[in-house]
Amino acid sequence: MKAFVVYTLLRLVLFVCSLVVILGVWKLALGDDSVSSGELFWAVIGAFLISGVASYFVLARQREALARRVEERASKAVSKIDEMRTRED
Repeated sequence: MKAFVVYTLLRLVLFVCSLVVILGVWKLALGDDSVSSGELFWAVIGAFLISGVASYFVLARQREALARRVEERASKAVSKIDEMRTRED
């Protein structure tokens, strides 16, 4: 559970940071203080894409830890099911 929470929080932080950077650059380039819904929509889409690509490289270690944990839990569940089947026979 801990690996899942850590990975999810890091993905969320990476997304928010990407969104802040995109909006900051956008505001510096245009010099406008207000944020329209269209600008916010494209900033969210851009942040989603950037954070997704960045997380592939930046969060590789955390993703592998999560995958190992899921695999361990799945193998324990399979072994318990097999054990129950053998007891039934």
